[in-house]
Amino acid sequence: MSFAVSERLKLEESPISDTRVDKVFSPVCGCPSRRAIIGFRLRRSDRLWLSVIDEEGKERRRLVDGRRLGAGFHRFAWNGRDDAGALVPEGRYRPKVELDRARRTIVLPNPIRVDRTRPRVIAVRVEPRAISPDGDGRGDRLVVRYRLSERAHALLYVNGKRRVWTRLQRPVWQLAWYGRVGERPLPPGLYRLSLAAVDLAGNVSRRVGAGVVRIRYVAVRPRLLQARPGERLRLVVDTDAASLRYILRRASSVVATGVSSPRLSLRAPRRPGRYLLTVEAAGHRARALVLVARR
Repeated sequence: MSFAVSERLKLEESPISDTRVDKVFSPVCGCPSRRAIIGFRLRRSDRLWLSVIDEEGKERRRLVDGRRLGAGFHRFAWNGRDDAGALVPEGRYRPKVELDRARRTIVLPNPIRVDRTRPRVIAVRVEPRAISPDGDGRGDRLVVRYRLSERAHALLYVNGKRRVWTRLQRPVWQLAWYGRVGERPLPPGLYRLSLAAVDLAGNVSRRVGAGVVRIRYVAVRPRLLQARPGERLRLVVDTDAASLRYILRRASSVVATGVSSPRLSLRAPRRPGRYLLTVEAAGHRARALVLVARR
């Protein structure tokens, strides 16, 4: 007799279809995924009981208690708490549906994993520490290599603001930052970096400092040069450009101009006075004051 009933149930169309159940969530993440959604379609109207059971089959939460529902798709939310309002332990849980008219009890095959543990950023390395996001293809970006305690999105913060969210959830990976906000490159200066992670359940790690990066386009060292008439001037131009243009002026008069490598070398004018040296690379300029003293 029991064999015949079992075979009949196999042939009957299930009263529930189109099940959609969240696979993992965190009831304490304070994020949109802090509730698990349980959805399914009823083939016909019925009185329904819906509960969440643990791996041992014990009921932990009654979500629907004998309510009559019409045919169609229905959605329910579980906040990860039991009937007493306490958070359930981490683990796997399953929705159980009891139908009065259909005289069926169905444990949905879709497990829900409750995860309340934050991921951790284990290691982070940043290279290089100076970039120039001017779009010339040289030194435009920095790369952050990291290792996380589990699969998670990595989040890069620059001066406390999130600038990068990785699309993939990998425990060991890297991300790139191009020194821009949208299409706008940031101005020269020092920027503080930190890294965090968001796991599959929505738990957010603590931020881990990743040091400081410098954005620079072109800079001259030193900014003040003193020389005798005709003396060789040598200075370093801090840029990732292969070459640069320079102009040396006295007031509105151009004294010298040319193209040089970032290691700039030129003769001081023979006439004593104050001169302004301007260097240009990749559309950016820097200046230095040249004082030529009498012999």
